[in-house]
Amino acid sequence: MSGFVIAVDGPAASGKGTVAQGLATLYGLPYLDTGLLYRAVGVSAQRQAGGVGEASATAAAQALDPALLDDPELRTRAAGELASQAAVFTGVRAALLRFQRDFAAQGSGAVLDGRDIGTIIAPEAPAKLFVTASPEVRAERRWKQLSGQGESVALADILADIRLRDERDSGRAAAPLVKADDAVLLDTSVLSIEQAADAARRIVETARANWAKA
Repeated sequence: MSGFVIAVDGPAASGKGTVAQGLATLYGLPYLDTGLLYRAVGVSAQRQAGGVGEASATAAAQALDPALLDDPELRTRAAGELASQAAVFTGVRAALLRFQRDFAAQGSGAVLDGRDIGTIIAPEAPAKLFVTASPEVRAERRWKQLSGQGESVALADILADIRLRDERDSGRAAAPLVKADDAVLLDTSVLSIEQAADAARRIVETARANWAKA
């Protein structure tokens, strides 16, 4: 891993995607939302096998077409739930591991966001952030996002989804959601987008200066 890699982890709707995209733009680095990979696997398994089981999800991951990442269906609430179901399977994570590591290994560096970037995908990344927020704040953000996309869903249902996904993501045996020991915690609960972006920039600038000295 020769380039400057920024690993951004955190739970659903924490703001990690917005933070990661902003950092990628700021530093001119390629960006990968790894959650889309799992959403694509979940959606593919649902379409091809009628459900997300270990066999169907693993097969979908092994045959994943990167073109599917542009499918608007991946941004739906249903796709998020399918992704969380698919991510618990070791075979799925193994099938997607090489794709993610190859992305991180680009000579120029890269920005990746997900749930196991700093711990599994790019443990040697010079800059690591763990972006979080309270479940209630995250639920409201996701509710607003989905409402803006035309989905009609109750805020209470979104909060229940968030808590279920947190439990599933943190409790799975394969690459659970956990803050890397050397990641910097960024709680965005009371921050605006601009404030979160500035805080992330300052974290990365410190990491970048240390990396340049190494």
